[in-house]
Amino acid sequence: MDKKGIESLAKLARIDLTEDEKERLTKEFGEILSYVDTIKKVSEDAPDLPKPQQYNVFREDTVTHDSGVDTETLLSEAPDREGDYLKVKKIL
Repeated sequence: MDKKGIESLAKLARIDLTEDEKERLTKEFGEILSYVDTIKKVSEDAPDLPKPQQYNVFREDTVTHDSGVDTETLLSEAPDREGDYLKVKKIL
């Protein structure tokens, strides 16, 4: 990575760098990239581990009761209602 590349990255990141910082980053960038290459080599050499078997833990959707059976019971517990609806304060 040369000085122009550092300036381009700084412009993309919208940061201002001094000349000293640009010089220092030019040197450090090579070290960073070589470290990333080392990590890539290690991950390529790693053995493939067996993947755990996956299975669906969800149950099938089934109707357990008839619709509206408990509606009146639930509405009777509400502090205020209007027909078959709960009545609440207007919130804006």
